[in-house]
Amino acid sequence: MAKILMICGDYCEDYETMVPYQTLLAVGHEVDAVSPGKKSGDKIITAIHDFEGEQTYSEKRGHFFTLTATFDDIQVEDYDALVLPGGRGPEFLRLNQDVIHMIQHFFKTDKPVAAVCHAAQLLAAADVLKGRTCSAYPACQPDVELAGGQYADINVDQAVTDGNLVTAPAWPAHPAWLQQFLSLLGTQITL
Repeated sequence: MAKILMICGDYCEDYETMVPYQTLLAVGHEVDAVSPGKKSGDKIITAIHDFEGEQTYSEKRGHFFTLTATFDDIQVEDYDALVLPGGRGPEFLRLNQDVIHMIQHFFKTDKPVAAVCHAAQLLAAADVLKGRTCSAYPACQPDVELAGGQYADINVDQAVTDGNLVTAPAWPAHPAWLQQFLSLLGTQITL
């Protein structure tokens, strides 16, 4: 099974952090969840974003999420794939050059990357979207296009794969997004 790195930050979307983390563990993958400046056992706070009829999403405080590895100890070469949750976390994570270098590693080595929602901000900051199709939360369309990517305007419950990159607009796409990511990983699930 694959060894997967998940880079989170405070106020990453709760569902986009918890669901892929738990799903990947449930099917047998090893997942290390990290956040800059934090150690294994530290907690980050997540945010719950919902679509309640306003022009944008609403935000509520989410759950505490316990990190499973120490950010400063990570050697990206040891990982087979990367997961980037959305929410507000990417807005700040994209300012961290160590995070940017980690993301770039997965693209240079053509390892699978799953990004959802506002994680497109991280992909844009890492300059890995040129010539790629990428979905994201609709407000991130300018980020994708200014970074040289083609924005995939798909339904909120859909995902798109372009090479080693699987992206989706938001957490309602978990079934499609995770299915495509598991396919890239070569994961076979039998019932």
